[in-house]
Amino acid sequence: MSIVHDLVENENLLIAADIKQLVDDIDRHVHACTEAAGVGEEDLHGGGDDTGERVRPSLSAAQKPRSRGTFSAPVSVLATDISRFGPSQTEVVDLDAARVYCRNLTLGRYENFSVLSPLVPENRRDDFAAVYAFCRWADDLGDEAGSPERATELLAWWRREFERLAAGEARHPVFVALRETVAQRGLSLVPFGELLSAFELDQVKSRYATWDEVVGYCKLSANPVGRIVLALLGERCDDAQLAASDAVCTALQLTNHWQDIKRDWLERRRVYIPADMHDIADFEARLDRTITQGWSSDATFFAESRRLVRRLVARTWDFWEAGESLVESVSPRSRPLIWLFAAGGRSVLRNIEWWNCETVLERPKLSKPRKVWLVARAATNARFGWRLPELPGPSMWIVDPEPDADAANYPKRGTRDADPASSADGAVTMS
Repeated sequence: MSIVHDLVENENLLIAADIKQLVDDIDRHVHACTEAAGVGEEDLHGGGDDTGERVRPSLSAAQKPRSRGTFSAPVSVLATDISRFGPSQTEVVDLDAARVYCRNLTLGRYENFSVLSPLVPENRRDDFAAVYAFCRWADDLGDEAGSPERATELLAWWRREFERLAAGEARHPVFVALRETVAQRGLSLVPFGELLSAFELDQVKSRYATWDEVVGYCKLSANPVGRIVLALLGERCDDAQLAASDAVCTALQLTNHWQDIKRDWLERRRVYIPADMHDIADFEARLDRTITQGWSSDATFFAESRRLVRRLVARTWDFWEAGESLVESVSPRSRPLIWLFAAGGRSVLRNIEWWNCETVLERPKLSKPRKVWLVARAATNARFGWRLPELPGPSMWIVDPEPDADAANYPKRGTRDADPASSADGAVTMS
């Protein structure tokens, strides 16, 4: 899931130049997986407006302000930090140094507006940075290791470090900082363990047989993030609020899945589209040909895929509606940040509809004016208490241009409701 240092250092200012830089990647706030604690990423594996080189200060050095507009391209911790703080770690750090490390790691990713911006209370920013660093390390270990086998090995090490935290023996800088956050904010460790399970699952499972399996994956990869964020913000976290948060986070994750169909296939050969949501013959082979050549593999696949994505989008709106009460349920201090996540995610889902659900070839994103508007409305509410707009809803067609007469038949009857961790080999045929 941009950081402008002026905003980090002065919580009372949000000027137009800052907004322009911040909003370049606000649409990645819909990524409710690990980066949603951060709580958003522009591009997990590369890209972005790289207008400056990142120079990581030494861990013991005091954090220095950076110039406005100097952002960095995403760099994996495997490339920069694994030799210092990996399985053969030798450096020992104290709490102050650990917090500096987590904050610099967060600041090094220009898209992390929501982690350390004025929308996050100043006395919670080190906590958010520690949570982001935990997620960032796990994400890089899972996706940048070069092979599922190596990723599984590194994630097993990361889980052992997590267990050391639980035992009161944290030594990695991320867990040294996180230990203090957990203690000060009274956080449960259960959501962190669930997030790790999602990263581990990604190494062994890349296909999903049923809609319920995909929703089950969201319960591990997305819902824990919302619960952590609410706890960090000091919200009441009662059953009703947590249920609304879970619905919003699941909706964010599903929105990201349907937005990233092409990228997930190209980068990871992952398919989150559940098999019980379609009857498209030879789906993966035709999807691959379509993505590779840049146009439909045959006369019917593009239309079939559009109907499929529309079907997925319609079911995702159900989760957005189920979580609609979340924004009003939180305190006024937290409301602008929570509204921004919800409004951004819902806007992306509506953009998918406006792009005619053609996400096998395109990745719809929010326009810069729309991003400016979203950030500005959240910021003015935080600063002046101005009323927040209603959350965006689904597109309303006067005449549906491409009705899906078979939508009511999906998910297909008779498909099993499986645990997301079942079929661990990931060998679910999409046909």
